[in-house]
Amino acid sequence: MERVTKLAAEKPVVMFSKSSCCMSHTIKTLFYDFGVYPAIHELDEIPRGCEIEQALARLGCNPSVPTIFIGGELVGGANEIMSLHLNRSLIPMLRRVGALWV
Repeated sequence: MERVTKLAAEKPVVMFSKSSCCMSHTIKTLFYDFGVYPAIHELDEIPRGCEIEQALARLGCNPSVPTIFIGGELVGGANEIMSLHLNRSLIPMLRRVGALWV
């Protein structure tokens, strides 16, 4: 759990993903379209990715990927990010943490 907390604080936006996950790809594309470049941890490509995935599940992330932290705080997965986007809350949140300047 400590490792997840440490990784989640390394940039304004941090995403835990799997390279084969279509929803992860969708959220990455959304961020890139905004000009936001999160720290992305591909759990199927990094050492001990399985342990991180288990820690995310213990935090209540189901499914465990994608999981997004904004400003060091757990926001959730694809559903939460898309809901924030649709209700026009995502961009202000990204601005507040310094991930987006426009």
